[in-house]
Amino acid sequence: MASAAGHPTGTPHPGYGGTTTTPRTADRKGHGLVTFAGVMLALLALFNGLDGIAAILNSHVFVGNVSLVLGDLQAFGWLMLALGILQAVAAFGVLTKGTEAARWFGVSVLGLNAFAQMFFIPSYPVWSVMIIALDVLAIYGLCVYGGPSSETAE
Repeated sequence: MASAAGHPTGTPHPGYGGTTTTPRTADRKGHGLVTFAGVMLALLALFNGLDGIAAILNSHVFVGNVSLVLGDLQAFGWLMLALGILQAVAAFGVLTKGTEAARWFGVSVLGLNAFAQMFFIPSYPVWSVMIIALDVLAIYGLCVYGGPSSETAE
């Protein structure tokens, strides 16, 4: 006697009118973009950490008469170093835990970094705009994917 799925053994197979037994992949959608955003967070943490250390130590990386909107070069260096550390923590959270709290912490730190880079535009416009663009890409990756899918929420 045939089962309701139309197959004699009762195991649904494609082509017999039943459903397939393939695993659901809805929870994996966008996983690559979230991983990309986590790697971008780590890369931006490295960039900001190096910028901060170079500014604090008054190295020859920066031009002599740098014009900053607020503060001096050392204050900017400490800000960039602090943001770099926060970004490293966020990258670790996104890449290992992947929780919503880690993702939203990463979004907030990336937003702060993009805002801080706007103060550095008068001195190094190309570098600052490039970092802001990377921040926006990583924010996109963290905001669009990684949350609960519509199929699992039902």
